[in-house]
Amino acid sequence: MTTPTLPATLNKAQPVSSARFDWAVTVLSAWMIGGIHLDAWAHHQFEVETFFTPWHGVLYSGFLALAALLAGTFARHLAAGQAWRQAMPAGYELSLAGVGLFFLGGVGDMLWHSLFGIEVNVEALLSPTHLLLAVGGGFMVTGPVRAAWARAEARPGWAALTALALLLSVLLFFTAYANPLSEAALARGQAPAGDEQIFLRQSLGVASLLLQTALTMGAALLAVRRWILPFGSLTLLIGLSTLLAISVHEDWGLLPFAVIGGLAADGLVQWLKPSSERPGALRGFAFAVPVIFYALYFATLALTDGLWWTIPLWAGAIVMAGIVGWLLSYAFVPPSTPVASHA
Repeated sequence: MTTPTLPATLNKAQPVSSARFDWAVTVLSAWMIGGIHLDAWAHHQFEVETFFTPWHGVLYSGFLALAALLAGTFARHLAAGQAWRQAMPAGYELSLAGVGLFFLGGVGDMLWHSLFGIEVNVEALLSPTHLLLAVGGGFMVTGPVRAAWARAEARPGWAALTALALLLSVLLFFTAYANPLSEAALARGQAPAGDEQIFLRQSLGVASLLLQTALTMGAALLAVRRWILPFGSLTLLIGLSTLLAISVHEDWGLLPFAVIGGLAADGLVQWLKPSSERPGALRGFAFAVPVIFYALYFATLALTDGLWWTIPLWAGAIVMAGIVGWLLSYAFVPPSTPVASHA
């Protein structure tokens, strides 16, 4: 009696992406994510009353180019005899799924606009079809991150780090209603009239700072926990995401402090060497990075257009940001669990 063998296609190992492929995905992802921010900029500059705009054209052409690369790779590997479950390079399976989600979101967005009109203000970020686009886009752009994660190398490629920065920019974009970079007016300039307005702006400003700390430090700790980062990694992560966040309102004066904050974060990585084997250093890093970042942020506001927040408020907000980062470090590297002894 002979033993049945698996089809040859099931014996083929899953392909591994090349640096060239990772960079191609990253560049096309930047095209698509840049289109999202360009579209948001246009909504702040003009009265947009239709789905068919040049800015949507940039966004969806970037999507189509990236989708063609991913779907073409899948089809090519299938034609070469690869099993469909292994036809995408390792780490890119979710990127292909993201193509489908983004396509559904794009079609749904066109229908949604036809039925309910063009969203404005915060509702544009919470539209179900826009959130579906965000999820699909996030899956697509993070292929290089997952591919690098799956490899044995201790150091990531710059394509993976750029892709992680693009993911962070998506997260910051869809929480722009609570982002001190997008809404610097909450703290800059003169105090608003009326106690109620003061309370609302201060409350939203502090909440925004804490939310964005969690998102940014989540991405930073993910990278620090997994890899040995080359100098410049966190400058890229923080600088690129900040650049895209401020581009919508063209608030370019906020970029220098973000770059300095990123360089400081890179310096802390080199000095403290945070890792799972050095949890104390990791927690110190997680506290110090947001403290430095937002100290520079408030200093920038004070030296340019003015800062109406009181010293106890902005100083306390800086400390709270550090506490958020510190607490988040326990999610990435929890304390060791004692081994139970048996009598």
